[in-house]
Amino acid sequence: MDKPNIFEYKVYGRYALFTDPITKVGGEKFTYQIPTYQALKGITESIYWKPTIQYYIDEVRIVNTIRTQSQGIRPIHYNDSKNDLSIYTYLKDVEYDVRGHFDWNENRKDLINDRNENKHYEILQRMIAKGGRRDIFLGSRECQGYVEPCKFDEGHSDYEGKGTITFGIMLHGITYPDEVTDKSKKGTMSVRLWAPKMENGIIRFPKPEECTIVKDIGKRDMKEFISGVNFTEGGDIR
Repeated sequence: MDKPNIFEYKVYGRYALFTDPITKVGGEKFTYQIPTYQALKGITESIYWKPTIQYYIDEVRIVNTIRTQSQGIRPIHYNDSKNDLSIYTYLKDVEYDVRGHFDWNENRKDLINDRNENKHYEILQRMIAKGGRRDIFLGSRECQGYVEPCKFDEGHSDYEGKGTITFGIMLHGITYPDEVTDKSKKGTMSVRLWAPKMENGIIRFPKPEECTIVKDIGKRDMKEFISGVNFTEGGDIR
């Protein structure tokens, strides 16, 4: 592709829970103040996904004021069917404008015949207009999200003119074996961290390969896609 295919959409919902992994140790969950790169990438993949393409989230615009709300939750124990009592802290009344692009997944040489740029771009645009091909979740299964087309630079943000806000070290995302760009890390799954900052409501994400804080998890195998068995070039993954 000579130029990246740009997509833009708005996602919003009553609640969101982008869980800080540190808070999960005791069985309770506390949300990050902003969505992670991985969460927005997952939302985009719920709108339309094919292993032929790889999504990159370029920036997100925080539209509404960041607010949290805690709720008592009764999750089921891991080792029996009894209930526990936990406190989950959610973001409330969230709305985000998302801008990104997609490129070919160069690790997927087996799907080279599916590299039809216009086809994937047009399907993605139609799925954004329809609200997504699959259910949209804002970080957690119980946080239903809704997607609509938007113009990224239009509309109001509660953080316009508020300058720079930093959020400390937080999760950027997970690099799966079929997304690795460094040949020396082939077949490796890793976790990326970064220190985001928001400029007048806009957070610009580095590409996964540009993150400097990376922790390898271990070796994993890529899933194999076979045309006519678990993959159709004009349809869905099976």
